[in-house]
Amino acid sequence: MSTLVSTHAPSSPRWNIGLWVAQIALAVLYLMGVWMHLLLSPQEAAAMGAVWMSEAPIALVRFIGIMELLGVIGLILPAATRIKPNLTVLAAVGLLAIQALAIPFHAIRGEFAPLPFNVIYVVLAVLVIWGRSRKAPILPR
Repeated sequence: MSTLVSTHAPSSPRWNIGLWVAQIALAVLYLMGVWMHLLLSPQEAAAMGAVWMSEAPIALVRFIGIMELLGVIGLILPAATRIKPNLTVLAAVGLLAIQALAIPFHAIRGEFAPLPFNVIYVVLAVLVIWGRSRKAPILPR
């Protein structure tokens, strides 16, 4: 039986803290999306500016919310418990995939107001992916 040995140099505590801040910020941002996609009616969301939610099938809107919720859980829980912490990187990849679909969707519809927020999501997700896979990985228990 072989074991994986980390070839990474020990990371500084500052990187670890900074990456936790990025993970929590990304989780909070996505929790706002979860709230809109799972708890608001399409009409309420449209009144707040998310018109597409009133035009899309409700099953798609709820599916997006569920995927965002799972991503938030995966972003925090595995890293916090150190049980399969590599799932944190995979959760960030999944959340990045959501943005890879959301950005062109909004751009095609001419909805440019949310795009700066989408870029923030992308930057934070890429930071978490790079940081937790290369710079300051969390080792399993």
